[in-house]
Amino acid sequence: MRNAFVKTLVELAKNNKNIEVVTGDLGFGVLKPFWEQCPDQFTNAGIAEQNMTGIAAGMALSGKTVFTYSIGNFPTLRCLEQIRNDCAYHNANVKIVCVGGGFAYGSLGMSHQATEDLAVLRALPNVAVFAPGDLVEAEEVTKAIVNYPGTCYLRLGRGGEKRIHSKIENFQIGKAIKIKDGVDIAIFSSGAIFDEVIAAYEKLIDNGLNPIVYTFPTIKPIDSDVIFKCAKKCKHIFTIEEHNVIGGFGSAVAEELCKVDGDKAILHMIGLHDEYSIKVGSQKYLRKEYFIDAESISKEILKVI
Repeated sequence: MRNAFVKTLVELAKNNKNIEVVTGDLGFGVLKPFWEQCPDQFTNAGIAEQNMTGIAAGMALSGKTVFTYSIGNFPTLRCLEQIRNDCAYHNANVKIVCVGGGFAYGSLGMSHQATEDLAVLRALPNVAVFAPGDLVEAEEVTKAIVNYPGTCYLRLGRGGEKRIHSKIENFQIGKAIKIKDGVDIAIFSSGAIFDEVIAAYEKLIDNGLNPIVYTFPTIKPIDSDVIFKCAKKCKHIFTIEEHNVIGGFGSAVAEELCKVDGDKAILHMIGLHDEYSIKVGSQKYLRKEYFIDAESISKEILKVI
């Protein structure tokens, strides 16, 4: 996913000299194509994420479209005050990119596990929040946010994610994408956890269920229309995220469901439940340990049904 992001950004930056990338001394292997082909549009701010964000805000207020780039919590939680005061408050054209959301860097411990970032960034006024589910969604989101005025947060997987789409027709910010049609229950997914979701879907099909499946590459603004439609059509909605359910994607869906009058689907949020990971290991291992792997997702849905 991160390679798809960089490849797309390089092509955009070649034709738009106002696009800048500022890195926090990370990602050189991935960002190499950018600084080789657009050397005058690349800055290494060093391991100083607060400064990185302040520099990006200054560039943006001078007419640039600036992408900050680092891993996990570093471009988000470490410099939250600068994002809030320097970028969001001024509607600065800064695009904050986190590579390795969720447990992607799980072997480095909780300091590198981004499991509250969506909630924190979603709470800031003037910040749009994106978590693409595959390479094609990452490409489309990257193209869209270049032209989106103001501050954005883009949460990427680390790499190796499966491709969901061959292509996306008419991608729009704030619109969910239907993957599977079905009846009775709906599964909403956001971010790189989708590879577990689609594997869980196959298990549910084998057990006689036929869920509707949507990906939500945009968490803020969220697709209220799809949520309302599924709330009226389905008995249950399940949200899946590699993130704390408090304040995250599931909370965003819950906020919209509160606006639905009359009978509506019951919401079930699958993710981390108000906890930090006290375990260390690969992303695959930690997903299993915290019950967000395909087997756990399908078992939870079957138990509810």
